[in-house]
Amino acid sequence: MGLASRSTVLLLLSWVSLCISADQLSPAKPLTFPDGKLISNNGVFALGFFSPTNSSTPRFYIGIWYNNDPERTVVWVANRDSPIVTPSSATLAVTNRSDLVLSDTQGRIYWTTTNNITTTGRTAAAMLDDKGNLVLRSSQGATLWQSFDHPTDTILPGMPVWVNYRTRFTQSQLVSWRSPEDPSAGNFSLGADASSGIHGAWNGEMVLDYTPNNASTVIIMSIVTNGDDISLMFSVSDGSPSMYVRVASMGRYEFTVWNRTAAAWAVLEAHPGAGCDRYAACGPFGYCDATEASPACKCLDGFGASPSGGCTRREPLQCGGGDYFATLPGVKTPAMPVFVRNRSFDGCTAECRGNCSCTAYAYTNLSTAISGGHMSSNEYGIIYAISSDFVQKKNNLVKIVLPITAFVLLLAFAVLVWTYKYRGTRRKKKVQKRLMLQYLRSTDETGDKNIEFPFISFHDIVVATDNFSDANMLGKGGFGKVYKGLLAGTNEVAVKRLSKSSGQGTQKFRNEVALIAKLQHKNLLRLLGCCIHEDEKLLVYEYLPNKSLDYFLFDSERNLMLQWPTRFKIIKGVARGMMYLHHDSRLTIIHRDLKASNILLDKEMIPKISDFGMARIFGGDQHEANTNRVVGTYGYMSPEYAMEGAFSVKSDTYSFGVLMLEIVSGLKTTSPYLIKDFPNLIVYAWNLWKDGNIEDLVGSSVKEDYSLDEVSRCIHIGLLCVQDSPNCRPLMSAVVFMLENKITPLPIPMCRSE
Repeated sequence: MGLASRSTVLLLLSWVSLCISADQLSPAKPLTFPDGKLISNNGVFALGFFSPTNSSTPRFYIGIWYNNDPERTVVWVANRDSPIVTPSSATLAVTNRSDLVLSDTQGRIYWTTTNNITTTGRTAAAMLDDKGNLVLRSSQGATLWQSFDHPTDTILPGMPVWVNYRTRFTQSQLVSWRSPEDPSAGNFSLGADASSGIHGAWNGEMVLDYTPNNASTVIIMSIVTNGDDISLMFSVSDGSPSMYVRVASMGRYEFTVWNRTAAAWAVLEAHPGAGCDRYAACGPFGYCDATEASPACKCLDGFGASPSGGCTRREPLQCGGGDYFATLPGVKTPAMPVFVRNRSFDGCTAECRGNCSCTAYAYTNLSTAISGGHMSSNEYGIIYAISSDFVQKKNNLVKIVLPITAFVLLLAFAVLVWTYKYRGTRRKKKVQKRLMLQYLRSTDETGDKNIEFPFISFHDIVVATDNFSDANMLGKGGFGKVYKGLLAGTNEVAVKRLSKSSGQGTQKFRNEVALIAKLQHKNLLRLLGCCIHEDEKLLVYEYLPNKSLDYFLFDSERNLMLQWPTRFKIIKGVARGMMYLHHDSRLTIIHRDLKASNILLDKEMIPKISDFGMARIFGGDQHEANTNRVVGTYGYMSPEYAMEGAFSVKSDTYSFGVLMLEIVSGLKTTSPYLIKDFPNLIVYAWNLWKDGNIEDLVGSSVKEDYSLDEVSRCIHIGLLCVQDSPNCRPLMSAVVFMLENKITPLPIPMCRSE
């Protein structure tokens, strides 16, 4: 028993020792490729080998990243400018001299620390803490080196950015990656600059309280002085989401926070912004023109675009050869220009012309400046003498403190602006969605109180349609206008803008959204979203480039594009769509306005049934309904609906039969003057069928390219559909079956009054 107990104790101690060292690196425990990894005590950060995603050539580095981030957001890189050549033999180890060294078995050293501190006794160990700081400590606990003193492109909470105001030396400078796939030092840096920049005043301390999503999150910005060192640091309260500040490879710094709901990183604010705010955005000898609607890069006069970016001279300068100067007003000067004092405008021109390295200059008149502290005039009050030593010391302090203060203020402003925008946008979207749902539920058409549908902002629609410009208008009707647009992140769309004065248009809007939101079929027009903004009501559909069927069918030239195979495909597609509405969808839907202008065609000439504003829903065992308000288009309406207001699925069958006869003949049923001696297309087709002259109904544009069996079958089915009695008409499921099965015998149409 005693021996067993001691064995258990030893085993437990060994397990505890392994757990303690999981976040530590020692001479006896190096980090080896590829699976070697240090994980901080609470699993927040990890250190190990990585290769940037989407890299054209595999390159490996030692870095620190967020351990639970599936995208592995890297916040620090050790060997950023020295990628590992032979990763299979690479190790990161603590040497007996208490240094961290990244090397391989061939003797190549990719990266090392130099702590310049002699240790005695046991060697040092490296530990990764939950702040993301890799710390090298001696056996006595003294910090020999830490990654927070050597950042790459990222500031983490608790990491100081410091500058020595006497030596003007700054070590904590962030340098961007060269590209998202290359962590080597890039073209942009961020840090405290004690010698230049825009300066302001500092009152000695600053604390910013900010609550992005809940009342427990506080970001604290602090400035700490330690002798000649001044540092900026930001920290977060317990329970706050992860945050960091990064200098991105495209030349801006980004304040980023982990969105717990979306499980992804979100950029709170970024500076400089888009357009002309980015420094050197247009390259050498290029300038950004902010006066245009969309800021654009241009070349100076005498320069042309360079393949490598920026601009190059078309002709070289001839120093001393009478070069001219051109003026470009409203352009910012560089951040650190060279000043030449006591020159007139002509003197500056001569100075630059005589200097072969001078390519440009700017002139300003500072003749009213005061120097030396002498009294000048009483225009701005009394100006008195003051000690130059005092002024000099004060100026030195201001030059150091104010860049840091400006940086803090900028971060604070960015956070506050984001809060205002984020909360305002969310509030507007919630209000719009609540109003939209309340508005849609006022219709009793579906009885569904849980409508789920994309709501698109009015601003996005205005941008997509170029403020509803006439150039983007596709057409107009009794209920409003239709515009072509391009929504961000989608393909082209069609936007129906309902007329503000049309009460029927309002009912169509409710009906269409409530119905089509529940329908998905290849031969039904897809509704992408809707919008209610004040008295504006808009529907957003997929855009179909070939317009409507009547655009081709009833035009003497365009109907030549509708050869018989295409016409037959359109007939079958419309039939399948109607069968879905009547039989296959969850709800039985009566369209009530099926006609050629409501059949849209995509780029493959596949038909899509549209305009559900007049549609009605049948539930349960309901087969028929009556209305006192007959809507639709005469010529397509069944007799019982036009005369008595009675409608059913057989009413749609009648409209489909009329449409089928129009497609075969190319004649419009509502234009009887085209058919001599007959009041309409149906009577004309009926008489041709009885006389055995059915081929005379085929349109002239398809006479030489059609199957007589298919044409005859379509006309026969069309006549079955337009019989006077609804009991004699087939269901749309039977119509589809008869169209698809050519050998099935067809019944004789009998229910037709003369």
